[in-house]
Amino acid sequence: MRKLLPLALILLGGCATSSDVQKLQSQIRELQDQLAQVKRTSAGKEEVQNVNQRIADQTQQLLKSNATLVAKVDQIEERANNTQGSIEQTNYRLDRLAQQITQSQHDIEDLKAAVARAAAAAPPATSTVSPAMPTNTATAPQPSMTEVNVPAPASENPMEVYQAAYRDYQRGNWDLALAGFRDFLARYPESELAPNAEYWIGESLYSQKKYSEAIDQFNRVVDKYPKSDKAPGALLKKGYGYLAMNDRPRAIVQFQYVVHEYPNSREAALAKDRLRQLGINLQ
Repeated sequence: MRKLLPLALILLGGCATSSDVQKLQSQIRELQDQLAQVKRTSAGKEEVQNVNQRIADQTQQLLKSNATLVAKVDQIEERANNTQGSIEQTNYRLDRLAQQITQSQHDIEDLKAAVARAAAAAPPATSTVSPAMPTNTATAPQPSMTEVNVPAPASENPMEVYQAAYRDYQRGNWDLALAGFRDFLARYPESELAPNAEYWIGESLYSQKKYSEAIDQFNRVVDKYPKSDKAPGALLKKGYGYLAMNDRPRAIVQFQYVVHEYPNSREAALAKDRLRQLGINLQ
């Protein structure tokens, strides 16, 4: 406005010269340039605002995408953890099944050996040939009551008592199995199957999830029969019992003890597998 004032005075005075006109034109061009600059500046601000808005929108979208990605990763990790837990549980069941099969095989071998020794110790059976009976039954003499050999009632076989208890265990009748094996030990404490009976008492308790009692029973097997083929199985099962009780350190010690004391046994192989699953690698 201040620059337009001289123009107005010149026009009003009516005495404008050519230099004045040139000056006026120069001032008009300057004003036009300033106006164009103002417009460019205004357009630039709008463009910056638009760019900033687009950046804000993209940032918000990126944050949403990141949150979605994090949620998906969490879901994947959760599924992976669940899968790992299932794998560990399956491995544990397979280990237990393999160990039970091994113990059953040992038991069968013990039973076969016991039967063979019993058969070898039994006296040979004597056969008596009775004289031919006369064809005339009317005149044939009839034996008196005192001449009839009535077999004496057979005494109960320890093997039958043991096998009855073992069948109860195989059928999952844990209480009956416990009673049967305990009865066997009470009646035949010196039997060569006593270590087996002690061991299967521990297995029956373990199957009932009485882990503390089972561990005590497996300790009894190891203490009383350290040279028995049931000793490595008892030590291994102690490790399983500690795992079931969430006592990881003691479980690791038991598995390591099995490997150290019985390195060539099937139980040692199972203990090594369990140690690897627990993150313990033996050299």
